[in-house]
Amino acid sequence: MTTELAHVTVESFNEAFNHCDVDAVMDMVTDDIIFENTSGGRFVDKEAVRAVLARAFELMSMGRFETEELFVAEGDRCVVLWTYSFNRDEPEHGSVRGVDVFRVREGKVAQKLSYVKSEDFVKKLGLELPRV
Repeated sequence: MTTELAHVTVESFNEAFNHCDVDAVMDMVTDDIIFENTSGGRFVDKEAVRAVLARAFELMSMGRFETEELFVAEGDRCVVLWTYSFNRDEPEHGSVRGVDVFRVREGKVAQKLSYVKSEDFVKKLGLELPRV
């Protein structure tokens, strides 16, 4: 796979993600997708990922992700630095920064690992952090 294909795949995925379009996102992932969200959950396969994203998109419908930087490493790995504004129309009401690490296979997202710099992000979405 070319780095350009990986880059375009992740850009397209993020655009669909930002529009909270579950169907479009699911069209862009492999059947064995692995998704780790910012609250520590791990979801494997399309059915599990669809369920968690449907709920997440309800909670995130007012927000917006802005890509700070996207780069491809080793052909199939992409890293995205991002800022999430809790209200797309009034970004001054709060934001957090995070990182997504992707693995792309044959033009589809096979893995998305998400990390955020704030517990408040998870709490503002109404989720609970897992206790270790």
